[in-house]
Order: sequence, then structure tokens, then C-alpha cells
Amino acid sequence: MIRFECDYAEGAHPSILEKMISTNMEQTAGYGIDPHCEKARELIKKECGKDDIDVHFVVGGTQANTIMIASMLKSYQGIISADSGHIAVHETSAIEATGHKVITVPSADGKITASQIAQVYDYHYAQSNREHLTQPGAVYISHPTENGTTYTKEELIEISNACKQRNIPLFLDGARLGYGMAAPDSTIDIKDLAQYCDAFYIGGTKVGALFGEALVIVNDNFKTDFRYHIKQRGAMLAKGRLLGIQFEGLFEDGLYYKISKNAIDKAMQIKQAFKEKGYNFLYESTTNQQFPILPNDVMKKLGEKYSFTYWADIDENHTAVRFCTSWATSQENVDCLLEDIKNI
Repeated sequence: MIRFECDYAEGAHPSILEKMISTNMEQTAGYGIDPHCEKARELIKKECGKDDIDVHFVVGGTQANTIMIASMLKSYQGIISADSGHIAVHETSAIEATGHKVITVPSADGKITASQIAQVYDYHYAQSNREHLTQPGAVYISHPTENGTTYTKEELIEISNACKQRNIPLFLDGARLGYGMAAPDSTIDIKDLAQYCDAFYIGGTKVGALFGEALVIVNDNFKTDFRYHIKQRGAMLAKGRLLGIQFEGLFEDGLYYKISKNAIDKAMQIKQAFKEKGYNFLYESTTNQQFPILPNDVMKKLGEKYSFTYWADIDENHTAVRFCTSWATSQENVDCLLEDIKNI
């Protein structure tokens, strides 16, 4: 079985593993207070073009989202998200388990707009009994979105301005950030996130690391005592240097960007092959996630050899599925799929 169902099927980039092996017998302080984590922080600060940001490392994306969002919100507040947002549909109500509601807004492509944020916020404050309602206290977006779509720099600025005008923070989920920035139509880089977001994270688990995400806190209001939040929620890794070592490897020579491009190149080949067969797509994605709408018999035939993800029923004869590439997707496996698509 050739796997295209996710971007974390493989382990880690070989150079990351080599770095972990070569440092294996080092003795360092624990809990992220070690030279490797410090170097990784400095590398990320350089990428962001800011020295006054805080960088913390956690093992996974759900931890990054939960810790950051819970630390931002007051007990009676919730966070605005697209109805397809990862925190709304794929994290087992992790945010709600902290006592905070995810306030969802409809989205056809996974993105939300500045006007939607304004509508939710302004509607709340127009209510005479608003103290009986969950107060919108922050905004969540992801780049790319759950549907493989990307925000433009202009859209990011508009959303940021809408948040600033209402004095609510903007948090960006970057689990697949490398793939978002490597997309052919991308207009956003890490420096933009550091300028327009209050906090965001750089995904490693899906982009070359064995595990790990780098949380970047820009807004000073959320920096104080943040390590208490990490510890309280069980996310402070004793062998924290393992996270630092990996982000050292990802950012010291541009590896993060190089391997992200591999996923995009392979995904575009797959997209073109389905287009040439005349198939439509559920979303217009330029990232490593592609969502072709297939006749059910074609889906069944391809499923005999390839694993991919069911996404949505279109009608009784057609289904939308997701093919997902990664930093490790080989040309050999893609060529095999391209040939089978051609011969369907």
C-alpha cells in the first residue's frame, strides 16, 4: 500500500535523525533550558526578524493550540474559528475541555474574513443581555487551512486589523506552515506572521521533524509566566533538548523551506493528473492537500493500491477524497500514482 492519507506517515528527515544521534550522549539541563533550545530560539527569532518574541517548544499541535488559546482567554470567553477549523472538528473538543467555547462561523473554503470577525464581535456587544453569552475573546486561523487553502497577505492584514480594532488577539495555527509558505501562490512568510499575529506556531511534526511544534508569542501580554501554562497542561518535555535539536536542524540552513517545497511539487503533479482526466476538485488548493471528486468506482479502484482520506459525499455516485503529500513523498510513488490515474 502506497500512502497518501497524511503528511506524518514517515519519521523524520535523515539529517534531523543524524543530529539527534550525534548529540545523544550529551548531558544538558531539562525542560527546554538547554543550548540546543536556545540556539533554535535564536534561529527562529532571526527568521521572524524580531528579537523580542518568545519561543516555546511542545510535542504536538493539539498541545500548541490548547495551551496558547487557553492562556489567551478569560474564563467567560471563546475563540472565533471557521466551522471547518482544526480546533472545531479534529481535536476532540480540546478547547472546550479547557472551559472555552469555539465560536464557529461558516466557511466554504476553510478561511474566515475580517467582516465575519466584526459581525460576531459586534453582534455580541449589541445584545442587552450579553453577559449571558460567551464573549468572543480571540480569533483562530490556520495557514494553510484544513482544506488546503491559503490566506493572502492582504487577507491576513485585514484580519489582524479587525482584531486590533476590537482589542482581541489573533492566533495562527501553523501545523503545515511550511507547505503554506511553499505554495506557488503564497504571499505570506514568517516575518508577516510575526508582524500581524499575536501568537502562532511553526509546525515540525508534519514538516520534517520526528515530533514538535515551535510556539511563537509576539504579544507581550501573553509572555509572562507562559511556562506555567505549559507545565500545568502536561506539555513540558523533560528531555526538552530533543525539540530544540530538531528545530536547530530545520532552520539552521533553510531545510524547513527546501523540504516543504518537495511536498508542493509532488502535490501539483497529482493535481494536474486528476485535472487532465477531467475531474473537479472540492477546494482550489495550492498546497500539499488535494481534494479530487472521484466517481465511486474510480475511488474504489485506486483504494486497492493507495491509501487516501475520505472527505465528503458529493452525490450517490461521487465522493471527494484527500490526497496528501509530505516532505518525504518520493517521485517513485508519485509516478506510480500518475500512471494509474492516466490508465483509469
